[in-house]
Amino acid sequence: MAQSDTQIQAPVAVISLLGLIALWIVAAWIADNPVALPTPGAVWQIMLAETASGELPHHMMATLWRVAAAFTLAMGFGLVIGIAMGFSNALDRWFGTWLVVFLNVPALVVIVLCYLWIGLNETAAITAVALNKTAMVAVTIREGVHALDPKLAEMARAFRMSSAARLRHIILPQLWPFIAASTRNGLAIIWKIVLVVEFLGRSNGIGFQIHLYFQLFETGYVLAYSLSFVALMLVLEYAVIKVFERRVTRWRRIAAS
Repeated sequence: MAQSDTQIQAPVAVISLLGLIALWIVAAWIADNPVALPTPGAVWQIMLAETASGELPHHMMATLWRVAAAFTLAMGFGLVIGIAMGFSNALDRWFGTWLVVFLNVPALVVIVLCYLWIGLNETAAITAVALNKTAMVAVTIREGVHALDPKLAEMARAFRMSSAARLRHIILPQLWPFIAASTRNGLAIIWKIVLVVEFLGRSNGIGFQIHLYFQLFETGYVLAYSLSFVALMLVLEYAVIKVFERRVTRWRRIAAS
């Protein structure tokens, strides 16, 4: 059943995406202004030209590096903080307010402060993005820990499972839906914050290019660079995250059957 569901979802996703492109074509036809809203074909031609010149891959890799570094830091620290606060009521009481504070500090403020304190460099850029996402990951994982099945914990104690075995076989499988949610949400938010970081203080990356072509009022180039990274995130979602999610949650489907 799970395999057939996956097979059904793939063509549905493609058809849905084609519908979005068709809506874009209709909007471009109604607007009848290729400067303000170029057609998908025109944007595609810009993507091909920028790829052939090497500009798009160069800036794509710069942004991808910042996204990967910030995502790794945010997920790593967020997981540790979330698990610790989920299992310790004392930590949750004392530092829960800190998470609320960091959740509500605007991303732009964190970016500007990091640039002021650290300087206009890669360290400041990655630190700003990671700080913006760490609190969100920690909150999600903390709630996942609170939702753990106590009966499974009792079973682990009854069988005298080691801490490592309990983490691997009891805790992490139950936390995976929360980790997956943090991963998807994290990637979606982090790369957008990275664009702002690049927009404000970097000399390369997708955000830098968007800033450049915004000043030149080149809507087609803005769309080309933006959608190129969106396409990369779609590939990552369906080719990596969903595949890994099916593997680690296979035990749920086996238990349900």
